[in-house]
Amino acid sequence: MPEGHTIHRLAADHEQWFGGRVVRASSPQGKFSDGAALVDGQVLTSAEAHGKHLFLGFGGAGWIHVHLGLFGKYALGAGAPPPATETIRLRLVADTGYADLRGPTTCALITAPEKQAIHDRLGPDPLRPADDGEKAWARISRSRTTIAALLMDQKVLAGVGNVYRAEVLFRHGVDPYRAGRDVSRAEWDAMWADLVVLMREGVRLNRIDTVRDEHTPEAMGRPPRVDDHGGEVYVYRRANLPCHVCGAPIRTEALAARNLFWCPGCQPA
Repeated sequence: MPEGHTIHRLAADHEQWFGGRVVRASSPQGKFSDGAALVDGQVLTSAEAHGKHLFLGFGGAGWIHVHLGLFGKYALGAGAPPPATETIRLRLVADTGYADLRGPTTCALITAPEKQAIHDRLGPDPLRPADDGEKAWARISRSRTTIAALLMDQKVLAGVGNVYRAEVLFRHGVDPYRAGRDVSRAEWDAMWADLVVLMREGVRLNRIDTVRDEHTPEAMGRPPRVDDHGGEVYVYRRANLPCHVCGAPIRTEALAARNLFWCPGCQPA
């Protein structure tokens, strides 16, 4: 499932390609035909993200709410769009290009109050300038749940997925099985600040990079990582490989229905 930086990048791309322009909307698949008809010919007034949720605003027509889920994908291109296929849930076209949405968990036209209700149930997002870590800390500091599970709970913290969860815990030497209430305030503040920086870089580069300068392939004389997620990481999907810092084998176990990765040497219990 795409993490928050991908959705914020999509929001920025929609603003750049379609913002302030009349947009033609259609649903070749047919599952969003009614919603597409209501925004067809309207101006895209804004595009924003909160966690893993994308919102496309069309003034009085409402907001298109998109959640990609596990299988959703976007394709954006310049010029005229290719012939439509029945897999396209939503197609937006303007004089600048097109955007095709396939396979999302959610694609719905909603009202402003319905949009606000989604914001209200989500935790703070490190990529939203108005958000900070206070609301998340209030829940984490009282919880017996593991910090690894809390970081993946979108009601606690929005936008963080499996990669950023594993990497930020490693970067701050926090055992993923530690209870939230046993994380210190200083540790949480440092992790929040780190997520803000890392995820902003994720938006800029359109990939996740988490290794510090001294641990890059060039600095360490090691081969670059080869993975369909791209980017250089410390522990994510590196099970049984040596840690870049201490050399201990990276471990993995299932937690909260996702594979957790950590270094027992750098993140001691």
